[in-house]
Amino acid sequence: MSKTVQFELNGRSKTLTFDQDRMLLWVLRTDFELTGTKYGCGEGFCGACTVLVNDEAVRSCQFPVADIDGKEVVTIEGLAENGDLHPLQQAFVQHDALQCGFCTPGMVLRAYSLLKKNPNPTREEIILEMEDNLCRCGAHTRIVKAIQIAAQNMAGGSKR
Repeated sequence: MSKTVQFELNGRSKTLTFDQDRMLLWVLRTDFELTGTKYGCGEGFCGACTVLVNDEAVRSCQFPVADIDGKEVVTIEGLAENGDLHPLQQAFVQHDALQCGFCTPGMVLRAYSLLKKNPNPTREEIILEMEDNLCRCGAHTRIVKAIQIAAQNMAGGSKR
């Protein structure tokens, strides 16, 4: 039996009809060709597949597409506006908080969700929040610094 969901994807209204239960990750990557959302472990542990659903970071590999009906989904491709990087993206670049870049989209979106809830987190709060997004390149210190700087920059005016 076909199911239809209507949702907003990166600021645009979308309708999707599907016949079987699918995870959001595969819909984003295959149906919408948004490959910034990565397939990592497929078990919801690594965070490479993190996207925002109503500004909350979720693991898209474990999030049924049926559950996006009426919701807003943002991927890394939707964070920049008019070609301008979001302050978090800028901070990650400026502080070299990426090496291979595989985990970076999930890290940025997880940090975005944190800063929406807590615009001025302590270093310890950042570390605790980001703990479940795994980076195997060893950029953790730079990631934390980038999030701290982005929080400061966003507090100064650009709060997207």
